[in-house]
Amino acid sequence: MRGGVALVAALAVLISIAFAVGAADTVAGEQTLVVTDENGTELLTTPVSDETEIVIEYTHSVEKTLVRDVYVPDGEVLVMTRMEFSSFGAGLPARAEVTVSDGRYVYEPPSDEYSTLHLKTGDVADHDLIVGGERYDIAAMSDNGAVELTVERRLRTRL
Repeated sequence: MRGGVALVAALAVLISIAFAVGAADTVAGEQTLVVTDENGTELLTTPVSDETEIVIEYTHSVEKTLVRDVYVPDGEVLVMTRMEFSSFGAGLPARAEVTVSDGRYVYEPPSDEYSTLHLKTGDVADHDLIVGGERYDIAAMSDNGAVELTVERRLRTRL
């Protein structure tokens, strides 16, 4: 019985130390955006929160104008909050209700959630990924291949 009490006491001390140094944040894990290529190789991992805007920015292949698809994480899914574009064309919401902001059309879709967002990058579109203001050239990172974006809980120490 004494061994059990000593074990419980030792665990309590270890837990207290973990909280004191901030390692308790690693137990639940942080939301992390993970970008993988078509072979499953991780190209990018970066911490995100429910307020982080994740933007896929590209040139429309027919209209040759800038398009921005904007998402935010919600737990372990990506929610599309809006699409910004400069002209109507193939694949753009021609019949949707849009607003105009700074000379660009803004479409706010019904709540679309993605546990995995599949994206085929390319030369013409030249896809960039913008996470919380940080820009990444995912077309170059993936050699113009397919990528997947997911949000996962990842352990990350904060010492």
